[in-house]
Amino acid sequence: MVRYIVKRLLYGLLVLLGVVTLVFFLFNILPGDPARMMLGQRADAESIEIINRDLGRDKPIATQYLAYLNDLAPISFHNNKEASSFWYLDPDKYEPYTTLFHVGTTSVVLKAPYLRRSYQTKRKVSQVILTAFPQTAVLALTAMTFALVLGILLGILCALKKNTWIDRLTLLLSTMGMSLPSFFAAILIAWFFAYVLADITHLNMFGNLYTVDNYGNGEYIDLKNLILPALTLGIRPLSVLVQLTKNSILEALSQDYIRTARAKGMPKSRLIFRHALRNALNPIVTSASGWLAGLLAGAVFVEYVFDWKGMGVVVVDGLEKYDFPVVMGAILFICVLLVLINIIVDIIYGWLDPRVRLQ
Repeated sequence: MVRYIVKRLLYGLLVLLGVVTLVFFLFNILPGDPARMMLGQRADAESIEIINRDLGRDKPIATQYLAYLNDLAPISFHNNKEASSFWYLDPDKYEPYTTLFHVGTTSVVLKAPYLRRSYQTKRKVSQVILTAFPQTAVLALTAMTFALVLGILLGILCALKKNTWIDRLTLLLSTMGMSLPSFFAAILIAWFFAYVLADITHLNMFGNLYTVDNYGNGEYIDLKNLILPALTLGIRPLSVLVQLTKNSILEALSQDYIRTARAKGMPKSRLIFRHALRNALNPIVTSASGWLAGLLAGAVFVEYVFDWKGMGVVVVDGLEKYDFPVVMGAILFICVLLVLINIIVDIIYGWLDPRVRLQ
């Protein structure tokens, strides 16, 4: 088991290295000069050169790449003598950090990954992400809970009412839910529930988790604004989970032990929820974990339509303003989450089924 876990971790590190390399070179060959964007109309050749030198963009691309890896690595190497060096240990950037040992003029330090600073706001990218991510996490968890609970219940109902109009209608709606692009579904749901039915639902087309009080009492949590984006984000996983639950329940009901329990007169509700559903949960949980990771990464369009101040708005704003460190940091953060969730799921698989460890 230990060897299997180590192998999964190594695979995850290789994937992250590949993502870091791809993201770095992609955003460093894109058109647009961050120095000119920062200076605006005041841009002149000398000022642009100073800004590029401060950002390290005057160095060869290979040196910039190694410096970026050095910033991201928890254990990194720094020149502690020459302040003009590209590898100088700047306390303002890396605080807090712990010096492990020295080798000549080089310090080996332990620190949190440094994702650089925003070109526009000068804030650390890590601070920008930590401010926005909780909003995305709340939205993704709410959407996944909604999809999981309703998907399992509808799946059980379809299994019990197989080939009836209920089953066929649910299949039709599930197919429509899967085929709707998130961006279009967000616009459609916002228009219908918050504009056409506004007098009935009293929902807002735009809104955040935190709303400023009109009477100057600060901010308060407004869960009403969570309903429409969570509904929109949960449609696709809901559609999948309904069909997956139905198929898993039907497969479980065909097993010999279920037929035996039924022949002994076990109540139908107990047969479904205590035996059939328990044995059908494995593929459902597997799918739900994968969808949760996808929702954390793929809420960009939904957040942008509903103006939900999460990772999606951060990424779109960063792209519009050529704020490359913010966009790169957000992408890397999301990729780390995806890799960690996949590693955890793989480890759980290996623990539940020893055959997986041999692959």
